[in-house]
Amino acid sequence: MSRIFKVLAIESSCDDTGAAVMMGHSVCSNVVSSQSVHADFGGVVPELASRAHVQNIVPVVDLALKQAKIRPSELDAVAFTRGPGLLGSLLVGASFARSFAISLGKPYLGVHHIKAHVLAHHIDGVHPEPPEFPYLALVVSGGHTLLLKVAGFDRFEILGQTLDDAAGEAFDKTAKILGLPYPGGPLLDRLAESGNPEAFRFSKSRTEGLNFSFSGFKTSVLYTLRPLMERDPDFVKKNLADLSASIQKNICDVLVERTLEACAQTGLQTVALAGGVAANRRLRSELSSALEKRGVNLLIPPLAYCTDNAAMIGISAVMALESGRIPTSLSTGDIRARIPIDELDYESGTQ
Repeated sequence: MSRIFKVLAIESSCDDTGAAVMMGHSVCSNVVSSQSVHADFGGVVPELASRAHVQNIVPVVDLALKQAKIRPSELDAVAFTRGPGLLGSLLVGASFARSFAISLGKPYLGVHHIKAHVLAHHIDGVHPEPPEFPYLALVVSGGHTLLLKVAGFDRFEILGQTLDDAAGEAFDKTAKILGLPYPGGPLLDRLAESGNPEAFRFSKSRTEGLNFSFSGFKTSVLYTLRPLMERDPDFVKKNLADLSASIQKNICDVLVERTLEACAQTGLQTVALAGGVAANRRLRSELSSALEKRGVNLLIPPLAYCTDNAAMIGISAVMALESGRIPTSLSTGDIRARIPIDELDYESGTQ
């Protein structure tokens, strides 16, 4: 019988402080404390995020352990996000995790944030059966847009990526053009529900291969609206639902088109959707419909595992421990704002 690892996981890559306790692939607790202070500034302020993590991390970890009904001494390891993300925020989580692990005499390991988003699909209960390697993954978040071939828990191959802005950033920045508060992406999604997605046409950036580009699209939205707003200051307010629906359609169309191309090129029959923008209703619906017509299985995570959370960090650590591999010096000591997703985090060996 294989060993069941008990892991405390900590996520602090941006503005959410998360702690989770995993027992094998099962989630015993998954606590997230979000920061509201950034709404006043129209985006995340790194220094304020770091300060909030310092304030939140102890009570969040304490609550996660209490909800899981587990004593720290019962843990087998402590995991944390080592990047990519905001450096100050990452340092808070990593410093706490390593200190906590050392005080318990337990091993600690750093986890790649984007890999963790994908591996959330392997948490018990997310799907009737976890996906079998290899499969495709479409990662769409505020900072990343990637098409990946996932051949193993630590074997990720980049097939396509954004050349400039990420899809989530495109949602938030075009929402800001419309005068919506931060974060604008989720609000734009709700407004789009009652709008006409064909009401406005915006240009799409053309890229080679399976790559993405959204900077030209944002510029197109701005230049389309500027003269209309000059003639009628209330133009956006009068057409808010239609504008939201049209913006959403443009971004989602690009994501769906590239995913279909990746399926055709690789022949893989399973696509796992991951990242915060995976919560977007049009993307989920359009991608599901398009892939179903081609006989491709789409895996969509529950909303709780789309946005940043510590359970995804925990499942990544558990799968690493189960493999018998040991963390490299990078994955335990190197905290970085940018980390290539194809960089290996573990070496062969025994824990």
